[in-house]
Amino acid sequence: MNAVRIGLLGLGTVGAGVAKILESHRAMLEERAGCRLTLAAIADTDLTRPREGLDIGRLPLTGDAGRVLDDPSIQIVIELVGGLEPARTFVLRALRAGKHVVTANKALLAHHGAELYEEARTRGVTLAFEAAVAGGIPLIRAVRDGLAANRILSAFGIVNGTCNYILSKMTNEGLDFSVVLKEAQAQGYAEADPTFDIEGLDSAHKLQILTMLAFRTFVDLKDIHTEGITRVTAQDIAYARELGYRIKLLAIAKASDGAVEVRVHPTMIPAGSPLAAVSGVFNAVFMTGDNVGDLMFYGRGAGQLPTASAVWSDALEIARRIAHGIPTVALELPFVGGAPLPLRPVDDIRCCYYLRVMAQDQPGVLSKVAGILGDNDISIASVLQKERGTAQAVPVVMMTHEARERDMRRALGAIDRLPVVATATTMIRVEGGPA
Repeated sequence: MNAVRIGLLGLGTVGAGVAKILESHRAMLEERAGCRLTLAAIADTDLTRPREGLDIGRLPLTGDAGRVLDDPSIQIVIELVGGLEPARTFVLRALRAGKHVVTANKALLAHHGAELYEEARTRGVTLAFEAAVAGGIPLIRAVRDGLAANRILSAFGIVNGTCNYILSKMTNEGLDFSVVLKEAQAQGYAEADPTFDIEGLDSAHKLQILTMLAFRTFVDLKDIHTEGITRVTAQDIAYARELGYRIKLLAIAKASDGAVEVRVHPTMIPAGSPLAAVSGVFNAVFMTGDNVGDLMFYGRGAGQLPTASAVWSDALEIARRIAHGIPTVALELPFVGGAPLPLRPVDDIRCCYYLRVMAQDQPGVLSKVAGILGDNDISIASVLQKERGTAQAVPVVMMTHEARERDMRRALGAIDRLPVVATATTMIRVEGGPA
């Protein structure tokens, strides 16, 4: 039986999971790959920290990444360093040395994917990244291979477990964002600095990769409209529930009328939608193809073993090809199609909207707000007005029919300039139709 030698860069959470799976499932993995699998070298900056479930004294650890990158006998490099540098340099070195690369690094691919894919094509090697989007969910291969006979019409879903945990907890227990964030940090669901997750950046990175695969169109990360969940309040979640909706942070890509819209933001979806039932740290992605119709992918979007499972799905596929002399095909790498779709500006998108206007409790307030909306071609679908009879500002909650973003922004500017409006109006986009 042929042997395939693998080098690992990074023995953090996911890297340790990769080593654990090989130790616990070696016979099964080798049977499925059709070859022996040797973890020849593991490079990490910390050679002494214990890794739960691993005897690090038995691992081929080194503090020098060159031991992995410069060893001609190593055929596959698994990059789990994270971040942009030195990960980019490491991956380029591996590809230029003719090594296949597996990575879970969504930030690297979102920022430097075009350069890395082109290098892999030039060298005739594979750059695989199943674990970069939605953790253990086998989404990348499904889009690339399983839906090859389809034009993808839309791809949207929950791709960040930290935000979904926070919003689920706020919804189920009526807690404020700051309280739940501290709890998520204490339980290890959120980083000490959670900015990357709660501001939507992690979701935008994943959406950029998914958009390129699904629509064969390059979208620059800076052009993805991105909002996080820090301004979602317990009050808005309660009103959403009363109206028959749930609030989720969605990554959304849609193709229509010859263009693609790509955005990340808090979104109200009908409570009866399957996505509304996705709670905790789980992820789910809905995709629609012109032939297959609607599909939903659901599972653990992060975590040591789910992500390591996705890493091994790529590594086994590459090992199988090496062992049986099957060459890499350039078409397997993401590329821009012959007719790439232009990006639709966020101002041109159309959807329904939830508005919460904090206004003084005076007669005629609703008619003034409704008048401004009407002047901007926005019609109201429903209104909730409560807590009357106090001198304080009271919430006027409205759901609109479908409107254009540009018109909504213009209307909000005018509404917030009204003397009777106390604070900036809260606006949340609505997807999925009526509740």
